[in-house]
Amino acid sequence: MSDRAMPDRTVPDARAASANNLTELHQTPGPVFYRTLGIRVDAVQIPGVLSCIDRWIAQRSRCHSISLLGMYGVTQARHDALLQQAFNSADLAVPDGMPLVWIGRLHGLPLARRVYGPELMLAACQFGLAKEYRHFFLGGAPGTPEKLAKSLQSAYPGLRVAGVFSPPFRALSAAEDEELVAAINAADCDILWVGLGSPKQDLWMHEHRERLGVPVVIAVGAAFGMNSGMQKQAPAWMREHGLEWLFRLGHEPRRLWRRYLINGAQFIVWIALEFAGLRKYN
Repeated sequence: MSDRAMPDRTVPDARAASANNLTELHQTPGPVFYRTLGIRVDAVQIPGVLSCIDRWIAQRSRCHSISLLGMYGVTQARHDALLQQAFNSADLAVPDGMPLVWIGRLHGLPLARRVYGPELMLAACQFGLAKEYRHFFLGGAPGTPEKLAKSLQSAYPGLRVAGVFSPPFRALSAAEDEELVAAINAADCDILWVGLGSPKQDLWMHEHRERLGVPVVIAVGAAFGMNSGMQKQAPAWMREHGLEWLFRLGHEPRRLWRRYLINGAQFIVWIALEFAGLRKYN
């Protein structure tokens, strides 16, 4: 469990904050956040996330987790108490999806952009070069984490890769799970990137955090496929205007139609009820 308290409070004079001082806000206890459908969302941008990562790696006091929140994950958490607990106990739960950015703005918070998983990974790799951060990549289909590591090392010469592992699609046995945790800890990495898909990756991170000796673990999902070049990204204009779902649905309709059409509609209805004051989510 995170050592950060999760009080149900509002942020005084939140509109006075600017996108440029969100990093400074994260230097103080209790960073600015808002709640949507019972999930805490930290109002922080990529520079603020990097600031936290840098501090946690320097301290090396325990394992800190970062969840990237989107419409699908938040909706699923309404059906899964453990997933809700996983999101709310993360040290940072940041708005990866544009709907969560828009909701933050409706709360009066100056969220300029989303914390886009593939972009966060690239920024952290570049940021950590001078500090020689060691990265471990866990997830993806066979060959994906290896290709991701090579792609990142090509983009950022000198990037230190402590290890890669592509788990089988089945559940690991207890012995296999212990072996994986031991391998990650033995790798002595600074950042563990987890790409197991949402919400599996957030549940894995929540369940394993107390056993990991890694300062920072980040659940980034599709960043593995996108930054390795094995999965197409939506054009930037679509990503920045909340239309990435349409691009992905067009490329993987059989896998994603339920996520975006059914869960998406449910999300919109629940958010409308919450803002209208007709329903409150614990």
